[in-house]
Amino acid sequence: MGTRKKVHAFVRVKPTDDFAHEMIKYGDDNKTIDIHLKKDTGRGVVNNQQTDWSFKLDGVLHDASQDLVYETVAKDVVSQAFNGYNGTIMCYGQTGAGKTYTMTGATENYKHRGILPRALQQVFKMIEEHPTQAITVRVSYLEIYNESLFDLLSTLPYVGPSVTPMTIVGNPQGVFIKGLSVHLTSQEEDAFSLLFEGETNRIIASHTMNKNSSRSHCIFTIYVEAHSRTLSDEKYITSKINLVDLAGSERLGKSRYEGRVLKEATYINKSLSFLEQAIIALGDQKRDHIPFRQCKLTHALKDSLGGNCNTVLVTNIYGEAAQLEETLSSLRFASRMKLVTTEPAINEKYDAERMVKNLEKELALLKQELAIHDSLANRTLVNYDPMDEIQIAEINSQVRRYLEGTLDEIDIINLRQIQEVFNQFRVVLSQQEQEVESTLRRKYTLIDKNDFAAISAVQKAGLVDVDDHLVGEPDGQGFGFGVAPFSTRPGKKSKSKKMFKEQLRPSTPPAKPVAFEDFKNERGSEINRIFKENKSILNERRKRASETTQRINAIKQEIDMTKEALNFHKSLREKQGKYENKGLMIIDEEEFLLILKLKDLKKQYRTEYQDLQDLRAEIQYCQQLVDQCRHRLLTEFDIWYNESFFVPEDLQAALKPGGSIRPDMMPLSRIVSLGEDDQDRFSRLQQTMLPEGPDSVSFYNAKVKTEQKHNYLKTMMGLQQTHRK
Repeated sequence: MGTRKKVHAFVRVKPTDDFAHEMIKYGDDNKTIDIHLKKDTGRGVVNNQQTDWSFKLDGVLHDASQDLVYETVAKDVVSQAFNGYNGTIMCYGQTGAGKTYTMTGATENYKHRGILPRALQQVFKMIEEHPTQAITVRVSYLEIYNESLFDLLSTLPYVGPSVTPMTIVGNPQGVFIKGLSVHLTSQEEDAFSLLFEGETNRIIASHTMNKNSSRSHCIFTIYVEAHSRTLSDEKYITSKINLVDLAGSERLGKSRYEGRVLKEATYINKSLSFLEQAIIALGDQKRDHIPFRQCKLTHALKDSLGGNCNTVLVTNIYGEAAQLEETLSSLRFASRMKLVTTEPAINEKYDAERMVKNLEKELALLKQELAIHDSLANRTLVNYDPMDEIQIAEINSQVRRYLEGTLDEIDIINLRQIQEVFNQFRVVLSQQEQEVESTLRRKYTLIDKNDFAAISAVQKAGLVDVDDHLVGEPDGQGFGFGVAPFSTRPGKKSKSKKMFKEQLRPSTPPAKPVAFEDFKNERGSEINRIFKENKSILNERRKRASETTQRINAIKQEIDMTKEALNFHKSLREKQGKYENKGLMIIDEEEFLLILKLKDLKKQYRTEYQDLQDLRAEIQYCQQLVDQCRHRLLTEFDIWYNESFFVPEDLQAALKPGGSIRPDMMPLSRIVSLGEDDQDRFSRLQQTMLPEGPDSVSFYNAKVKTEQKHNYLKTMMGLQQTHRK
């Protein structure tokens, strides 16, 4: 086990123009924060109210940048993970004090990214700095909402919602979440994509204290596994980094909750209260029982709070006098957290596969020693080593001669030789099968029984025997061969075969417009159908947009006319004199009706304008689909046209399924060099022109891809709803 160490606690003060300088003061060491409250004179002359508090922490971050916060709080924790130590960084504090900004940051701006994206970047940079280790990184994203567990990455298409609810399970190695998806990430951009995917699924709400308040506790976990590239090293290390964004502690009187938000706040305050109880129990050396199982939050953080982990707490507070009571509460929590001790230790494991290989090496050494012992004892020479290539080749030759009949029997020496004899029988048999098939392909046209198009073409060409069987008709086991008709046997000229070739391959290629029509009706029929459907949907959306625009223009004209009528009534009323009743302006019924009409017209205008915006988004999406289908249709037509009328017949046969050339075996002479496309040029310019430099490319790429995905899903849902209507 490792040595015990205390939890590190830092305080970050939210910047404000209304900072309470007289009530909040910082120590010269930048680790002390003093709070002073004025006495309540309403309590009388005898007043024992406490007015001064002093909190000693590991650091006070005031007007600190995101860079400084990460360097101070998280960098060492992430670095230690590569040495096998678990780490946890928690953000705690009042709602709206900046917890999510500290942990996640502003995902729209690379410069303002928080601890979590910076930790991901550091992990992948450190992988590059450890070339002697094979390091894998996995991530998961857990949400605890109203005492229920949710997987924020379950919306990914290859994950899907879990059938059984997730549960927290404990074992000797620690606590883990059963049913939580864990995702392998091989590069920085993939990790950012998973982060942004989870962020879009988080539950937030708006109230008086915070416009975008997190309504749940979230734990983003980075799992690191490092193996030595030296095969003899059996040990490897594992670690995990928990990045915890706690929901804000709230006073219901200030936030003025109602309905669902009130229920959420109740669950949040309850879980944070249980967390504080667990912290108090951990700080008391006399306590034997720690109440971790009181709620899901403390149970999930059991390892982080008092187990095998380097733990850091960031307490976010306000600097305003109006929030001083909550600030005091948060600072008390931070000071209690400093009393908690953890016992971080290196997580070492043993690779079973490498252990087996090392044992095999040791076994080989023992065999050598045994051979030496046999030689010294004048025993018959026995070979304990695996056979080399020369011995295997000799056995292969013996098997071939045995099958040909030139060798009566194969001498048996030991068990290893018997196994190799059977293995060479299998090799020779496989080679003979390939030779037979190759010979048949040179003499006959073999047709797959499942290739109905080829069978139909051969039937039309009259390539059948007297029994109406196809040449090369399968016998039920893949490719087979039948009786070749006299006209198709080697050495005889085949009129029907010649006619068939002429039908399939005209001497002069047809004009492209004519061939294009044939292609759309045959091979490209499915793409052409999708293209037509998308184009009809696009035209329908354009028509609806045009009608909506006309309605908007008509409503705008009516709004202008109504405003003119109202102005006329207003000027007429001012000429006649103002009529007031108890300070209220009195207007006639006609002017009142015009005001109501104008209000309704503006409401209609806003509704129609929003519909027009949605239609424009759908039109843009449909236009992209149409362009993609058109491009694919033309591209596949060009490929089909060139293959059908310009590619040599021998190469066509080789390119077909089952031919000698597969897609990944195309001769280099046939490959056309592709120049740099628009996407490549954009990527290159992006790396050189981004203000934050190349390091920000993966961040922005992941952000753009996530936004494109969710815009696509939103548009598709809108299209589905429209189809249902």
